[in-house]
Amino acid sequence: MTLVDDARKGIITEEMKLIAAAEGVTEDFVRRGVAGGHIAIPRCPYREVKLCGIGRGLRTKVNASIGTSTDIVDIPMEIEKAKMAEKAGADTLMELSTGGDFTEIRKQVVANTTLSVGSVPLYQAFIEAAREKGAVVHMEPDDLFRITAEQAKLGTNFMAIHTGINLETMKRLKNQGRHGGLVSRGGAFMTAWMLHNEQENPLYAEFDYLIEIMQEHDVTLSFGNGCRAGACHDATDRAAMQELIINAELADRAHDAGVTTIIEGPGHIPIDEIEANVKVQKRLTNEKPFYMLGPLVTDIAPGYDDRVAAIGAAISSAYGADFICYVTPAEHLALPTPEEVYEGVISSRIAAHAGDMIKLNKRDLDLEMGHARRDLDWERQFAVAINPEIARKIRDERSPADADACTMCGDYCALKIVNKHFSF
Repeated sequence: MTLVDDARKGIITEEMKLIAAAEGVTEDFVRRGVAGGHIAIPRCPYREVKLCGIGRGLRTKVNASIGTSTDIVDIPMEIEKAKMAEKAGADTLMELSTGGDFTEIRKQVVANTTLSVGSVPLYQAFIEAAREKGAVVHMEPDDLFRITAEQAKLGTNFMAIHTGINLETMKRLKNQGRHGGLVSRGGAFMTAWMLHNEQENPLYAEFDYLIEIMQEHDVTLSFGNGCRAGACHDATDRAAMQELIINAELADRAHDAGVTTIIEGPGHIPIDEIEANVKVQKRLTNEKPFYMLGPLVTDIAPGYDDRVAAIGAAISSAYGADFICYVTPAEHLALPTPEEVYEGVISSRIAAHAGDMIKLNKRDLDLEMGHARRDLDWERQFAVAINPEIARKIRDERSPADADACTMCGDYCALKIVNKHFSF
């Protein structure tokens, strides 16, 4: 029995109780959210995970993606990235390796984190076909479903599955074209396979079989965004909308079957289109949890794309996005280091919090920080800070002569001056 099945029967599970306590909502609020498809709680029958709730009425969550490439296969570094992501406060982790021994890498990552770990099974299916048969277009659909089940048994408890990029979506992509091309790796693999074999996407054509696997292993199904925009000029185009419509319909079918679902959203979006994207996504999917990839609001800041994505993520969260996929400073340039993973998570956490101040009207921490700053209470400031370690480090490295002030203002600290003459 899945979590959705329990919720529909009125059963409040331990998972629901934990999420309710963590979020400051009632247990029945969580149960109704799960039953209605508005809240996802990725859980795993094969390992203990640190649970998090994703969806309507809950804090915006942050995912960190790690994984090897064909150029850099360093399992200890990937383990360090997983640990850094968790240290920085990521809510979930995605393991997206494309180089090396996929099974061993995933085993090691799963063993070294308490977070829910997501994956994209078709990466392994297509890349193994390229290794063994010479090209990704020789992938066998049976291998795709077999690998999906195998990855679930390893403890990956939510999966990005590219069901919505099909022959109909391809028509829209061909008719309109793209300024930035097709940047989703999963979307590219599946597009090449469909065009070469002149067959429908197996994940779409055999969706009922996919659902059976998700049910058996209690996996949260995250509907992948294979047609996401890789350039701001491609945002909200016909191919992306067609894929969203297909995924929305399939998500209803999955939820009806008791499978927990999440819908992934577009990647590069200018600021003036973010509100529309979030609202359309929520409306078409019947308020399923929305997983926003980024979004990046400009294309011209390589080396700073964690900041670019944080701008988009804050706005997305404010308008109703539930789940943010972080971006690191190395995006578009290189495989990130553990330090860049850490920075990416922090940037996204700041963005998620800024959005929740609007979406959930949760501003108690900011109020506490305001009071701590007014009172020149540095220990309280560090305690409330999103990254106390870096805040304390910066202050200690440039410690002031007057312990109450800081070296920004020194003797002329506005608060210290006013506090002598005015009581707030």
